[in-house]
Amino acid sequence: MSMTDWMTAFVPSPSWLFLIVAAISLVESLAVVGLLVPGVVLITAAASLAGHHELPILGLLGAAFIGAVVGDGLSFLFGYYQRQRIPHIRPFRSHPEWLARGARFFQRYGVLSVLIGRFVGPVRPIIPLVAGMLHMRPATFLWTNLGSALLWAPVYVLPGYLLGRTWQQLFDLPSGSQRWLVLLAVMIVVLTLVFSLLRSQLTRQGRVYRLLAGLARRHPRLRRLWLALRSTRPEAELPLASLALLLVSLAALSGWTLWVLNQDGPLAMDRQLQALLLNLPLMPLIHVAEWMAKAGDALGVLALVAPWAVWLTRRRAYAVLLHMTAALGGIALANTLFKQMAGRVRPDIPDYLSGSFSYPSAHTSTAVVLYGLTAAFVADALPARHRAPVYWLAILICIPMALSRLVIGVHWLSDLVGGALLGLVACALVRLSYHRFARHAPPPAPWLALSLASLTLLAGRILWLPHA
Repeated sequence: MSMTDWMTAFVPSPSWLFLIVAAISLVESLAVVGLLVPGVVLITAAASLAGHHELPILGLLGAAFIGAVVGDGLSFLFGYYQRQRIPHIRPFRSHPEWLARGARFFQRYGVLSVLIGRFVGPVRPIIPLVAGMLHMRPATFLWTNLGSALLWAPVYVLPGYLLGRTWQQLFDLPSGSQRWLVLLAVMIVVLTLVFSLLRSQLTRQGRVYRLLAGLARRHPRLRRLWLALRSTRPEAELPLASLALLLVSLAALSGWTLWVLNQDGPLAMDRQLQALLLNLPLMPLIHVAEWMAKAGDALGVLALVAPWAVWLTRRRAYAVLLHMTAALGGIALANTLFKQMAGRVRPDIPDYLSGSFSYPSAHTSTAVVLYGLTAAFVADALPARHRAPVYWLAILICIPMALSRLVIGVHWLSDLVGGALLGLVACALVRLSYHRFARHAPPPAPWLALSLASLTLLAGRILWLPHA
């Protein structure tokens, strides 16, 4: 009997699935227990059943959110009040390396460890316990716990829920769409892995960086280029990763745009994926996609960046402020020019997008610029070997933002690819400029307070203001 059949027989009423999802989320977040429970498998199975029974998605997300918050909260309180006993009780008495691993992770990332650790399997159930043992401020943990659970719930619940709603239709895909789905999944995985690998190899500790530095010492012309790229800050490493990103993304953007413009209408993969989406019951996701649309438009971006802009101004961190302003203004101008040049018609044109063209996706390119540059500035303050989780978090935010445009039906898939490449070009240019001209490293930021202010303004924008 499969997991789904077992759960179907176990649940007397579909409404019990809310309680089951909350319980799984709670248990998976508990210290030690979460290491033993296959939480991803269980919550995917339960969410699939909920989707099959067409239960309200917001209620299911709320149940997962509450369970995750309570689970991490109990682990934190246990660590906070029993810190002396914990190393002497099973299983930590037999496996002290679990606590040591969690402590190292917490010391590396501080407050962000609660957020990042929620998505990192080996330390996920340990970090709240360690945070309590190290006496993290309860108020700080509470807000970080709430924010991380708010991100965690849709990431873990929505795939299973969508599978439950669409599993019957997946056996009857439009002709040719299977290969494009496989190609899309492979492309996302390969690009993220290649980016992660290159990013580590092009830092000062990477082999490629050391190889190029050796070549620069032996060849005068390469040495002059190397010196021209150096920062005004002696401690800053050469931005080889940004330079490589610029060359690769600019070449890819040029080739992709030429291919799109030379087609008579949408690409074959655009039409086939649109046909697939039209056959899927996406109504529960449309509300989430609409929220993302508001979060990614001009007012949404302004709400997110306003608290940071005020803080950067007060701290006189003008280099970061001017480069971020130039990046967001430049990507808005570039999107306008590209759209006018391409003149590509959208699949669907709601009233608030009347007169706007399709290629490239401005929401995608803006998300890549905003979250990509934010991740880069955060990573600047971290050792090279600890930067990968920050970039992966930015990727996890950008991908749903881009795919939401397909759910709403206002973009083709090729628009998203063009938007992502354009955003990467802008990120690389801004990072090269910042590296060359910034004289001081960014000051330490009160991440929690500024993030809460941004999210509060964004919530107000989504709930009370119409589309920009």
